[in-house]
Amino acid sequence: MSTLPVRPGLEGAAPYGAPELDVPVRLNVNENPYAPSPAVVDSIARAVAGAAGRLNRYPERDFPALRRALADYLAVESGVRLSPERVWAANGSNEVMLQVLQAFGGPGRACLSFTPTYSMYPEYARDTLTRYVTRARAEDFTLDIAAVREALEDVRPAVLILASPNNPTGTALPLEDVRAVLEIARGGGPLIRNGGSAGPSDAVVVVDEAYGEFRRPGVPSALELLIEDDGGRYPHLVVSRTMSKAFGMAGLRLGYLAASRELVGLLRVVRLPYHLSATTQAAALAALGHREELMSQVASLRSERDALVAWLRERGLTAYDSDSNFVLFGPFQDRRAIFEALLERGVLIRVVGPAGYLRVCVGTPDEMDAFRAALVDVLASRPDRPDGEEKEEST
Repeated sequence: MSTLPVRPGLEGAAPYGAPELDVPVRLNVNENPYAPSPAVVDSIARAVAGAAGRLNRYPERDFPALRRALADYLAVESGVRLSPERVWAANGSNEVMLQVLQAFGGPGRACLSFTPTYSMYPEYARDTLTRYVTRARAEDFTLDIAAVREALEDVRPAVLILASPNNPTGTALPLEDVRAVLEIARGGGPLIRNGGSAGPSDAVVVVDEAYGEFRRPGVPSALELLIEDDGGRYPHLVVSRTMSKAFGMAGLRLGYLAASRELVGLLRVVRLPYHLSATTQAAALAALGHREELMSQVASLRSERDALVAWLRERGLTAYDSDSNFVLFGPFQDRRAIFEALLERGVLIRVVGPAGYLRVCVGTPDEMDAFRAALVDVLASRPDRPDGEEKEEST
């Protein structure tokens, strides 16, 4: 039997993946529960058919039409008008993050984040041979700015990733905190050689807004700080987004980011040639043409989410205010048993994050009714109290 030369660090590693189970109510991977309308499907089908007739040619490497459409969308959604040259896209926000770490991470460099947070971050770091370092968020899942300063001084990371709204907690970062982190990150990156001497660099701060469209009214996007960057204030800021969540296009695999022209230019260096297929570009452009219809679902999902938080609290549970399309709730003495009991009743949620807590994604009204009924039944059959001894699980 041969022995494969597996790269050090991958021995015994398991692939990422949430459970994929065929159950009536799937509320575990933060998908938009609403399928595209027939009008959206028809537009995508026609656009892809048109692209199919040119599949003998490579797609546009820098996809200018898609970048213009994404910039137009951000201007409507967040009130932030950026030039298309400051927008970049890839196959899901996973590839966007990977490209950032390919450009700025690597051997001898570190990526810093604050837990609990998204469990793919260490995998992005691992796959780019970047050291992954974490520090803890405060008990209410906010950032302690003094702790951020201390971590940057200690680690000097090339990249700092902050999810806002955070996964799995659903909490968004105040704009003042993001601005404070950006100021601390100036000169807080690794030492780089410039001529004959070595000096500090600015740590790249990635604000992951995968769930940004679900933020509550009055909660700003970090995109607003990129307007200040027009004067070169925050060239080390990246704000990432995705079409998977609010747009209901998880199967499309289209993630994107906004940043300075200089930073986007460096991502063009590390991207694979023709990384966005012609059919992906065509489908994304067609979907963006229906942005008003697709975004109209967001308001109803926000309403369902807020009602769910109130309902869980009425049951005596802790449910955190959420700016995403999911809610973290608990605590339970044995959350795995609660999860299994819900699954037996046809409801799939997620065991993630802080010990004792579960995460449920917001579904359709019928799906939420099914979740409530199942949880009431489970709690009636097995009352639970937290004991704080359970191990934290990945998000």
